Amino acid sequence: MSKIFKVQFSIMKPVSSVFLLFLFSIFYCKSENIEKENTDNNPYEFHIGGVLSSNASEDYFKLTIEHLNFNTPFMKPGNTFYAHSIKMDPNPIKTALNVCKQLIVRRVYAVIVSHPQIGDLSPAAVSYTSGFYHIPVIGISSRDSAFSDKNIHVSFLRTVPPYSHQAEVWVELLKYFNYLKVIFIHSSDTDGRAFVGRFQTTSQNQGDDIEKKVQVEAVIEFEPGLSFFDNQLNEMKNAQARVYLMYASKIDAAVVFRDAAKRNMTEAGYVWIVTEQALDASNVPEGTIGLKLVNASNELAHIYDSIYILASAITDMNRTKTITPPPADCDNSGAIWDTGKTLFEYIKKQVYKDGHTGKVAFDNNGDRIYAEYDIVNVKEVANKDAIGKYYFNNDLNKMKLRLNESNIIWPGRLKKKPEGFMIPTHLKVLTIEEKPFVYVRPLKKDDGNSCNSDEIMCPLYNTSSKVLDPIVYCCKGYCIDLLVELSETINFTYSLSLSPDGQFGNYEIRNNSASGKKEWNGLIGEIVYERADMILAPLTINPERAEFIEFSKPFKYQGITILEKKPSRSSTLVSFLQPFSHTLWVLVMGSVHVVALVLYLLDRFSPFARFKLINADGTEEDALNLSSATWFAWGVLLNSGIGEGTPRSFSARVLGMVWAGFAMIIVASYTANLAAFLVLERPKTKLSGINDARLRSTMENLTCATVKGSAVDMYFRRQVELSNMYRTMEANNYETAEDAIRDVKNDKLMAFIWDSSRLEFEAAQDCQLVTAGELFGRSGYGVGLQKGSPWSESVTLSILDFHESGFMESLDDKWIFQGRVEQCEDQEKTPNTLGLKNMAGVFILVAVGIVVGMVLIVIEIGYKKHHVRKQNRLQLARNYGQTWRAIVQKRKMMRMQGRTSGVGALSLSVEALPRSVLNIQSPIRSIETLPRTCRNSPSPTRAWSGRQMVHRKSDDIPLRSPIGGPPQLHFHNNLM
Repeated sequence: MSKIFKVQFSIMKPVSSVFLLFLFSIFYCKSENIEKENTDNNPYEFHIGGVLSSNASEDYFKLTIEHLNFNTPFMKPGNTFYAHSIKMDPNPIKTALNVCKQLIVRRVYAVIVSHPQIGDLSPAAVSYTSGFYHIPVIGISSRDSAFSDKNIHVSFLRTVPPYSHQAEVWVELLKYFNYLKVIFIHSSDTDGRAFVGRFQTTSQNQGDDIEKKVQVEAVIEFEPGLSFFDNQLNEMKNAQARVYLMYASKIDAAVVFRDAAKRNMTEAGYVWIVTEQALDASNVPEGTIGLKLVNASNELAHIYDSIYILASAITDMNRTKTITPPPADCDNSGAIWDTGKTLFEYIKKQVYKDGHTGKVAFDNNGDRIYAEYDIVNVKEVANKDAIGKYYFNNDLNKMKLRLNESNIIWPGRLKKKPEGFMIPTHLKVLTIEEKPFVYVRPLKKDDGNSCNSDEIMCPLYNTSSKVLDPIVYCCKGYCIDLLVELSETINFTYSLSLSPDGQFGNYEIRNNSASGKKEWNGLIGEIVYERADMILAPLTINPERAEFIEFSKPFKYQGITILEKKPSRSSTLVSFLQPFSHTLWVLVMGSVHVVALVLYLLDRFSPFARFKLINADGTEEDALNLSSATWFAWGVLLNSGIGEGTPRSFSARVLGMVWAGFAMIIVASYTANLAAFLVLERPKTKLSGINDARLRSTMENLTCATVKGSAVDMYFRRQVELSNMYRTMEANNYETAEDAIRDVKNDKLMAFIWDSSRLEFEAAQDCQLVTAGELFGRSGYGVGLQKGSPWSESVTLSILDFHESGFMESLDDKWIFQGRVEQCEDQEKTPNTLGLKNMAGVFILVAVGIVVGMVLIVIEIGYKKHHVRKQNRLQLARNYGQTWRAIVQKRKMMRMQGRTSGVGALSLSVEALPRSVLNIQSPIRSIETLPRTCRNSPSPTRAWSGRQMVHRKSDDIPLRSPIGGPPQLHFHNNLM
């Protein structure tokens, strides 16, 4: 079904498009007709009111509107404008009543208001009265900031800018003169506060160049109606900035200039930039720079621009909106004119490029923008020359500053631009303990309250004076030598102090901050809040810090690396087995016994070695047995002497030669590998670098850390690809680098990530430590200064000179490497000496062999004793057997003799046997230890060869009675 629908839709698509276009044209035409019907009902006559300051202004107002009716571009055909004006009364109440009685009753669509000849509240009265009914009011002279508040003056616009808009021109002037640190002086009224607020906002939003942002060193606020300004001037004189921006009335400015002149603060070296009101003071100092609004007093030009802006807005609204008549009187307080609100929005959108006062446009508050100013320089009290202009550039479509700097006369009648700040010659320098850059030790009483010649006294910064016996420290190191050289090169004195909290600085939310605002702590915080002048420490340059403080060029280029402890050599009791793998050892052991078995079989079944051989000396030698073959195989493998039991057959000897070659290769390989493992082996690092997978895997049991709030910590926060690693290591981070390095040495921490300079120093000091992988996050250490510090350029140039002259390299050799790198390299090149730890297993093997030998000898002795006892019993049985044999032989002989001699047969009975023979209880089970010749010999005295022989059952000796009856005694050869 869906396929059918798709096909149908694709077919109908062109048709539907045409149909939709047709419907749209009908709808558009209908809406045009409806809108035309609505606008056709709009009025054709528009009344404009005016509250002006003079009769000339009223006449010009009426004349301009008459000419407007014939100006086709600004008029809709058939429409007519009418002028109604009144003269402004000094009494604001009368002015308000006149507006109701003479203007609102005529249904005016807008009111143009000028300034009064006497007083300042009349424009406000007109704004309140007209604004109540949402009748737009266009001011042509009122510049108070209060009129920008749309909660009070809901429908007020003006063709002149408020006084606070001069702040934008000030910012451009300061950037042009490169004055980046100023002191702001203003009255505490609405205009003064609006002025300083707009200045700070504008100075921070002007472009992306952080280094060009203007910094306000101090804000001096005073109550209007000054009588003296001494205390504030004393505070200003102690500051570094010598550029003073002042917003004040004419009377207050005269007081400030008077007291400043007493302290020579209007002379050479100072810069005064003031507003229009202050520029009119009678005692304005020579060299002061001020502003003058172009056409500020040209009321007629502002009347002209206001009328044409208003006419353009009504014409635009008349084309698209339904216009209702304005209120006809002030009696109906509940009537709200919605068309007045709409007209107010249309007026704000108007842009009149060819106005008599320049380009006319409004911001969201209805204030004039694109106003032009003349830059004025006071050369004499009565002589104020224009030295430039702030104007709208049509080509660039923005405001532009143009100055003729050569015509400027500065305070003290100087032609050269002042520096704008006082260069302090005594600086508060902060540092922090960080080896090898700064070594810190407490000053002992034995030292006579003075540090050594290569040290500088460095107490803790901000140490309370209430402390009875504050600890004083002595500092030395890389940065201290650099500070001494800098002070001698660019000529300044200093007081050195240690960081108050032992931290470089972290941008974080303070616990006591109710607003949750982030603040800097540590060294950075002291510079940001201007409690110190310089930081000379291993301070890493990074974007987060550079936004708030100023850095010199790097005095030390470095990066980030990883410190770990060298993996110790695995010297165990079986270290001598390391040259071969476990599998190879098993194969070698198995090969010994397999070869021994094959040797035995070859020699056993070979036709040339199966039977015993007769040596030349007549001794007997049997064929090779299994025990001798095993001994032979082990002897060849271990290269020990073989006294006996060698193969005799040719086949077995060939195998023996092959086995000897195998043993030679195995022993040589083992010897070479053993030397490599125990002597020439060099431990490698556990990690390959920051990209090691074990660092980024949370499953690995590998702990790594850095220092909290440090530049390295900030680096890991910025790197998205290291986020998993950072989350893992964040819980392990340390307060100081000293604690982390100590734990690395004690095997409590596997990897410490920190600045390469410090870690290379630690690796040079302790050859058991090593840096892993290549550097990453490359940066540099710089001297930290306040924003706009006068010392920035001098410090940077000096550091560049130090690099070129080799001074920085000499500091590296003196403090970082200290000649210890060569020592570690020499140790790596020298073979390690073998100790008991390496060869303990061999000695234990010998000890085990001794113990096994002693156990075997005990077993052999016991076995031998048992065997001797057994042989003794066998020997006794043999002796008795031989005695019986002799008796039996004797009886046979006597019997034979009796038969031949006729003597009666002897009777042999048990009773006739000796008693010793009858006491034999145990049967003789075997006489196999007797030689066969002895058993077959009739003589009992024949010698016994001692060899074990096999007997036969036919050798049994029966003893019977003389008369053939049952046997009285029967000996068997299997009896004991």
